[in-house]
Amino acid sequence: MKKKKNKEETENTLRHLLNDDVLAKLSSKKQTLKQRDEQQKEQERKERIEERKRKEKNKSFEELFNESEMDWRKFK
Repeated sequence: MKKKKNKEETENTLRHLLNDDVLAKLSSKKQTLKQRDEQQKEQERKERIEERKRKEKNKSFEELFNESEMDWRKFK
């Protein structure tokens, strides 16, 4: 027959089984990884902005002219 688990056994979780020292190290590592991930995302965003600026800077007159929304026939 099945035995019922003690209240202690059901309440044990990983947090209860780990030392406070180990738990603090894991929390610290989690924060470090989170910060690194945020920094990497920010760096990628900045690189995309720079790339967009370089592309805009290197466009030819024809490309700029074709992208313009102005109706150039009005100015003839």
